[in-house]
Amino acid sequence: MRRALHAEWTKLSTLASTFWLLLAAVALTVTVSAAAVATARCPSGGCAEDPAKISLTGIYLGQAVVAVLAVMAVSGEYDTGMIRVTLTATPRRLTVLAAKAAVLTGLVLVAGAIAVLGSLLVGGLILPGHGFGPSHGYPALSVTDGPVIRAGFGSVLYLALIALLSLGAATALREAAAAIGVVLGLLYLFPIVAAVAGRPDLARHIKQIGPMTAGLAIQATTGRGSLPVSPWAGLAVLAAWAAGALALGGVLLRQRDA
Repeated sequence: MRRALHAEWTKLSTLASTFWLLLAAVALTVTVSAAAVATARCPSGGCAEDPAKISLTGIYLGQAVVAVLAVMAVSGEYDTGMIRVTLTATPRRLTVLAAKAAVLTGLVLVAGAIAVLGSLLVGGLILPGHGFGPSHGYPALSVTDGPVIRAGFGSVLYLALIALLSLGAATALREAAAAIGVVLGLLYLFPIVAAVAGRPDLARHIKQIGPMTAGLAIQATTGRGSLPVSPWAGLAVLAAWAAGALALGGVLLRQRDA
């Protein structure tokens, strides 16, 4: 396993695209979060918005870059034929997949922590001046506050699980375009379907099983009683999607030729 981890780290860390995609994920997350924070207003108090969730809005788009990075970690090897060298050097295919997952998760956790911390710091600086502060009944947004820590830590885990979901999909499908399309469809289609479902109970059930709608419940620090699923349960739903994708990818990786 150590040799497989070293090989996967070498491959991912020496690709220029890895650095640029991680940088893009951080930059896009923080930029979109800053834009959301800058436009949020609560002039009279009693607003329904969640300051922490507003500050983490960039996760909605940053996750797409993380998905692309994870897909390319597998599909890039199939495109170049490098996968045959990889599987010759490490015949245990599940070991290869586990090593890819471990290295990718580590990189995404670091980038995700930077992105989330930057987003929360921006929110803490700007939101009080827009009415989301003690004067309007909101506690100051602080990265040391318990619910905010949970929202931030959970958002980092969310990005790591998105990477694992994407890695599993890419291993199963091999083709980058197909895998990216499937992952983005899973993430963004459920909210659209829920919005047009018509029946509130059906929309709630759809949100409970959608990987993004359930997983991002972890960001909520206010109004948790109205959520379709509790924060940690929602993250568990996303973890189940990621585990299922990795299991399918692992089975197909063992059964098919390189």
